[in-house]
Amino acid sequence: MMKMRSYTLFLAILVIATLTVPANAGKLVSSFSQDLGRVTIGTVREAQTYDMPAILWGGEYMWFSGNGNNVITQRGSTLNKFGVSIKLIPGDDFYGQVRNYMSGKTPFLRGTYRMIAMASEAVGNDSRTKPIILFQMTWSRGDHCIARKHIKQLSQLKGATVCLQKGGPHVGMLDDMLKTAGLTWSDIKVVWVDDISGPKGPAVKFAKDRSIDACFVVTPDMFGLLGDPENPGAEGTVADAHRLISTSELGRSIADVVAVRSDFYQSHSAWCEKLTVAYLQEAEKMVQLRKNPRDRNYRATLQTAINFFGKDVVPNMDEAHGLFLDCQPVGHPGNVVFFTEENNVTGFDAFNAKSLDMATTLGYATRRIDLLPSALDWNSPTFKNNLRNTSVVQTARFKPEAVADEIEALAAGGQLDEKTKYSFCTYFEPNQRTFDRSKYGRDFDEVIKLASQYSGATVAVRGHTDPTKTLLHLINAGMAKEMIKRSGSRGNWSYSLNGRPLNLTATKEMVRLVESGQFDGHAQWDPREVMTVALRLSADRAEAFRDELLAYAKSKGIRLDASQITVQGVGIREPFNAKPRNKQEAAANMRVECALVSVSAEAMQPADFDF
Repeated sequence: MMKMRSYTLFLAILVIATLTVPANAGKLVSSFSQDLGRVTIGTVREAQTYDMPAILWGGEYMWFSGNGNNVITQRGSTLNKFGVSIKLIPGDDFYGQVRNYMSGKTPFLRGTYRMIAMASEAVGNDSRTKPIILFQMTWSRGDHCIARKHIKQLSQLKGATVCLQKGGPHVGMLDDMLKTAGLTWSDIKVVWVDDISGPKGPAVKFAKDRSIDACFVVTPDMFGLLGDPENPGAEGTVADAHRLISTSELGRSIADVVAVRSDFYQSHSAWCEKLTVAYLQEAEKMVQLRKNPRDRNYRATLQTAINFFGKDVVPNMDEAHGLFLDCQPVGHPGNVVFFTEENNVTGFDAFNAKSLDMATTLGYATRRIDLLPSALDWNSPTFKNNLRNTSVVQTARFKPEAVADEIEALAAGGQLDEKTKYSFCTYFEPNQRTFDRSKYGRDFDEVIKLASQYSGATVAVRGHTDPTKTLLHLINAGMAKEMIKRSGSRGNWSYSLNGRPLNLTATKEMVRLVESGQFDGHAQWDPREVMTVALRLSADRAEAFRDELLAYAKSKGIRLDASQITVQGVGIREPFNAKPRNKQEAAANMRVECALVSVSAEAMQPADFDF
């Protein structure tokens, strides 16, 4: 990813200046309505050109390009050809956006889905201003959680002090991470700051205050804190910090959308449809243009972004390009999936439910007022006749062989834990080779949710077996060869190898001894064969779990990318109990582990649209 200050982003998609956080009856924040103040509801006047708020985000590039690389729709531009016209106005003050929206100065809101949900009660009390989510623009790929070195997995956020902007896009991201780990907001201490970046942003607070365990930042601040995120700790950065999670992995967390007033949509539904198709047509063009940053037309759009956002925020072409790389357009297929796909755990209905849960839990809203989906017909001629990509055909996001090789290399090098963000285990009986969905359905649901939300990470299904039988064969083969000596009494035996103490709990050393071949050849005791069988069995179990998981998802009509699920047979190499003392301890070793693992960009398939 290109190093760019650009994303000094959303400068607060939503600068929520000088907000304080009262102890509001157990809530973490004051309500959105309280901070907004009194606003008189007005009517949107009929006009040839309507104001469209634009936030500091790469998703706005389609508006720039669609306007003819201008703030106002130009003659001959894409929007003009569809008979619509907009004027782009600054929208980073989200509370100011909401005031303009409610008063009738603009029919539109621009922000993330959950930011609009935070305002749902304030704007939804009146039927005229109740928001309709018109369409989705992008998913974020450039937001990051930076943590101290003692927090390596999401579950370790329990008890942590976390710093982020109040009311900004990272509130929903943190909410997703907590839910993944089975935590709640009461399990962490929150330090709210006013801005998403800059002197009053989380990065500065994190760098100065070591009591803060984690913070949420945009890409330029991530580089400032870490330098190279793959090799953090360079001079001038925060020495003990690393990137815990990013929206490049948690790819279904920050959904960027356009919302429209209900009254305006009812009276201008055809106009809204044309606006939507114009944007999506520009998205098809822009995802192709950005593959060649030197393209003249693309650079014209980058220059428009620099002019609109200001050189103090987006100072040059490289950073303007980087701002666009930090988002992933969803196109027409993404909107079809988001709004219409049933059982979509990251679709509109799921987003609506969890967004309102968050808004009411934290105190932004005191009651749930649903956001509404647009009634656009995604199969209408307007879309079908004007867009090239209208078929929802899922392609593999990952390169299976590359992912498998990377997981194997990480495990062999002892680095898998560093790349594992969350994991859970499911257990099986001795000699079990199948996973009945009636018993394991809850585990399958958990994996489906993980894979869907963390669309940029792989789920490694890793089979583990118990080492008891291998150890038994090793000891008996060694004693038969008079290489291993035993002393003590039953229940308290100790062993030595070639005169040196033999520690049976040192699994890595036991595996090395078995693989050395020095205990081969005995007619009855064959530790290498036993360990090899255990490895095959663990791989078979992992594959059986994966196959049943995919069949389960299909039976429920849930779209699951098979390339995202990789399997690995671990065998006896990573036991919970290296030398089990009873059946219960041995049973704890017989498990399938489902691990959410970050993989390199080289292990992924590039795609124009993310759906």
